[in-house]
Amino acid sequence: MEQKSLERTALINVMLTSFMVTFMGSAINLSLPSIGQEFNSSVVLTGWVVTSYLLASAAFLLPIGRLADIVGRRRVYLTGVVGFAIFTLLCTFSTSMKMFIGLRVLQGLASSLIFGTGMAILTSVFPPDRRGRALGWSVSVTYLGLSVGPVLGGILNHQLGWRSIFYFTVLLGVGAAAFTLTRLKGEWAGARGETFDWGGSLLYMLGLTALLLGMSTLTGSSWSVGLLAGGATLLAVFVIYELRVHQPVLQVGLLVRNHAFAYSNLAAMIHYSATFAVSFLMSLYLQTVQGYSSQSAGFVLLSQPLIMAVFSPLAGRLSDRVEPRLVASLGMGLTTLGLFGFVFLGMNTSPALLVANLAMMGLGFALFSSPNSNAVMGSVDRRTYGIASSILGTMRLVGQAASMAIVTLLIGAYVGQQAFASADTTLLLKGTRVAFMVFTGLGVLGVGVSLVRGGNAGEAIPTQAFPPGEE
Repeated sequence: MEQKSLERTALINVMLTSFMVTFMGSAINLSLPSIGQEFNSSVVLTGWVVTSYLLASAAFLLPIGRLADIVGRRRVYLTGVVGFAIFTLLCTFSTSMKMFIGLRVLQGLASSLIFGTGMAILTSVFPPDRRGRALGWSVSVTYLGLSVGPVLGGILNHQLGWRSIFYFTVLLGVGAAAFTLTRLKGEWAGARGETFDWGGSLLYMLGLTALLLGMSTLTGSSWSVGLLAGGATLLAVFVIYELRVHQPVLQVGLLVRNHAFAYSNLAAMIHYSATFAVSFLMSLYLQTVQGYSSQSAGFVLLSQPLIMAVFSPLAGRLSDRVEPRLVASLGMGLTTLGLFGFVFLGMNTSPALLVANLAMMGLGFALFSSPNSNAVMGSVDRRTYGIASSILGTMRLVGQAASMAIVTLLIGAYVGQQAFASADTTLLLKGTRVAFMVFTGLGVLGVGVSLVRGGNAGEAIPTQAFPPGEE
């Protein structure tokens, strides 16, 4: 009974923080115009409210995962929850856009402490035969946060102002911190006593930040190509450096010798590269091409995350019984069919067809996400759960950045520098179709990568020759 209680407590805790962070991320998009107007900010600078958070989350995830494996996953997780609540509250006291963006960077850092440990804690607590179900519930609540965010965030922003979104999130953070302190007992540190790789961590953070900055500014900065080249060079040096370190922040063997782990992470990155910008493109299509209001467009787009939330627990449970590789590959195949359907968008495509297509993508995403996470976490030993969780989170964020970079390039090529409100809808529609062609191609590639990964969840491959740390 004690083990069952621990499992239930850990799951509730991680579900609460997964909802909190994703709700904040999706709800703030509805308040960006209000925030920009209050601080008299340009559209470009206001866009950094989202980009700065994304960069900070991605840059710190891997080092945080390694640190959690050494000092304890619960300790790092609790620090992240408390920090997220504090920085969220401080955002409401911002007096300028630059101050606000700086606090969003700290918010992103805190979120990396949460996402770098939450899945690792679940994997530490749940046995392999129940792990997929637990991860499925966690993923489901993540999508619930993405679903509720635009609706509740829009209402809060309209009725009470943008700060009310932050106050609501602070309440969730306080509740999660109190629950962690009083109910989540124990500590999990698979690599206790090992040393932290500061040099490798610095190279990694600088390289990934430069790479993502280059991707994010590819069409608007003369420095973007240099940032891309510099980031790629630093990451190459990072890999060489890690091969020479006895206890590295990234065990390169995870990516070289463990094919199930490497291909599962690559599949995740490709999947997010093909899907993350879909809501952005469809929002533009519905409002600019078909003339929907933002509220009506939001309800159309709601179909995808709702289906994700409903079916993710079932998909996670299925991956406990059927090889996760097969379930995830089926999911990516359905997602690819949905992407292909959008290649044929017209000026007056039926809303029913749009909703059906989005629902298919939602089902595909649900079948892919939690089984793929199960495959990743089941392919490593217990001492590296934090690292494995962080690498998977990093793949997600890199894929998201790549997806937006693809859309920015294509829309810029077809529409140019015009404001979307005055853009030629025919050209915008053409650019949207081409983007979905590219995403469909990525989806096909992703299915292939997912199928060739091999391995089953729970068949962990040792990653180091020296004795495991205290668990």
